[in-house]
Amino acid sequence: MERKRFALGDVVQMKKPHPCGTNAWKVIRMGMDIRIKCTGCGHSVLMPRSRFEKRLKKVLVPAAEQESTNGDV
Repeated sequence: MERKRFALGDVVQMKKPHPCGTNAWKVIRMGMDIRIKCTGCGHSVLMPRSRFEKRLKKVLVPAAEQESTNGDV
């Protein structure tokens, strides 16, 4: 099975929603552990990469796409 591709700054969707009701998270740290921040309430969670990859559903907004939309002011 192919590994899921994600990068620093991506907005991702996890399999289960956050209790605040939002299902979008921003990747703010990568390494052996991944830190993600809820886009709804701002809560951040640190989890091992293996657990993150199992719970990741898809990438909603790639980091490269965010930069291009922010630069068009």
